[in-house]
Parts: sequence; C-alpha cells; structure tokens
Amino acid sequence: MTRQTRVRAGAAIGVVAGVLAVAAHAGPDDDDLVINGEIEIVTETAAPEHIEHVGTIYSGWRFRSDETQAFQVDDFDNPSMIWVEQAEEVWNTAEGAAGKSCASCHDGSDSMAGVRAVYPKWNEDAGEVRTLEMQINDCRENRMQAETWKYTGGEMVNMVALLSAVSRGIPVNVAIDGPAQSTWEMGKDIYYTRYGQLELSCANCHEDNYGNMIRADHLSQGQINGFPTYRLKNTKLNAVHARFKGCVRDTRAETFAPGSPEFVALELYVASRGNGLSVEGPSVRN
Repeated sequence: MTRQTRVRAGAAIGVVAGVLAVAAHAGPDDDDLVINGEIEIVTETAAPEHIEHVGTIYSGWRFRSDETQAFQVDDFDNPSMIWVEQAEEVWNTAEGAAGKSCASCHDGSDSMAGVRAVYPKWNEDAGEVRTLEMQINDCRENRMQAETWKYTGGEMVNMVALLSAVSRGIPVNVAIDGPAQSTWEMGKDIYYTRYGQLELSCANCHEDNYGNMIRADHLSQGQINGFPTYRLKNTKLNAVHARFKGCVRDTRAETFAPGSPEFVALELYVASRGNGLSVEGPSVRN
C-alpha cells in the first residue's frame, strides 16, 4: 500500500469514526408492537447465552421513528403486504413439468407457520445448512420441476415475505449446535472480521455503536427477524443477503455473492443473535 493510499484509507476511517463519535446516541424506545391488534411481537428480550457482548437484544423496529413504526401496526398500512398477496397467488399456482403448486404439498400458506422461525437450518439429506431461499429453490427444481428463482429476485423475496408473514409472533429459534456448528462458527468469524478500506466489521456498527446515528439514521443491532424488509429508502422489499451485500460494499470491500457459503454462514450466525425475538417480517425500515 502506498503512502497516498494509506492516507486516503486513514482519512475515510476517521470520517466514519467521527460520525459515530459526535452523533447523538438514542437507545431503543419502549414502544410495544402489536400487529392488527392481535399479533404480539417480542421486540426486546434477554440475549441468548451464545452472544458474548450484549445483554439485551432489540428488534430494529425499536430504533425507528414513530412514523416509520406505524407502518407495521396494521397490515393495511404496511407496503410489504402487496407483495405478500402476490406470493399467495403464486403459492396456489401450478408451475413446472410436474404440474404442482406449493399448495399441492403444503396445503395453505398458513400451514407453514413457524418455518421462518427456524431457518437457516441443517438439512440432513443435503448435508448442509440451508436458508429458506435454498429450500424454496430445491422444492421448485426437484418437486415442481420448475425453473429456480434468482436468490434475491422479486419472486423469491416475495415468497420469503409470505412465509415470514404467516410466522409473525413466533419466537426465532435457530439451532446452532450439532452439524450446524461449524457453519455458525464461520458466520461468527465473518461478523467480527474487519473488511474494506474502512476496516469495519458488522460488530463495529451493530454491537459497538447501535443507537448512534450514521447517514441520518439510527444504527440498530442488525437483527434480521424483520426480513424481508420494505425500505423507505428504495421503496421495495429487500432480502437479507442483499442487505449483507450492501453492508460489505459500504466498507469499500469486494463483497460476497447472495447465496454464497459466506453469506449463508453469516445469516445463520446473525439469525441466532436474534433467538427469542419474534418473527416480524415483512417489516418496514428506513
């Protein structure tokens, strides 16, 4: 690295550190989230035992403004539900050479309540940790004999949003022991590794600085119980791996690809950090 490059990198790091240092800290509020007057969402609970540096975990909803929070209180106001309704139609539509729909094997989408809460999870037959996206494409390819979907494409994120919606209120309970442990350890290593010219890790923002403001928004703990999430910033549903990709890119590093082993491992680790919070997606964030 040349002296000029070191100076530029050092200056960039200084800018980020300065933003975090001088910004006003705002801890999570104490509002309660009840969706449609009946689905109670746990947005604060004791951190799971395997989390070392945080005593209490909070949903990202708790760091949002009252105006943003209000979008999730009623499905009529939640922009995400448009795509959930589209996915419901897809759920019941036969595709592929086998002439099957999702409902052909699973009945109504509400039969999948609780599934979102335990993914990613170890798949014994495949001998790997699988995300919901991986499992959906396996079903499409091998049971429906239909084309697979792009990992973070519209059809996929809509379907994951549907599976999240029918699981809202159920506690996240991702298993990290047994054969999944090595993948979890890999994800933990990625979480604490500094990347890019800015030399930032996930933990630098979401563990060390949650509640501080950066880029005109409060940093949350980076919990993913609310994904897929509708972002007011880009007015669409966003997949968790798309968010991972954006975060790594923002450190000015070469990022991993959605669906890569690295991001699967990171998702398993980050999901486990939210064990005990309710499935909340599709959520609304800035």
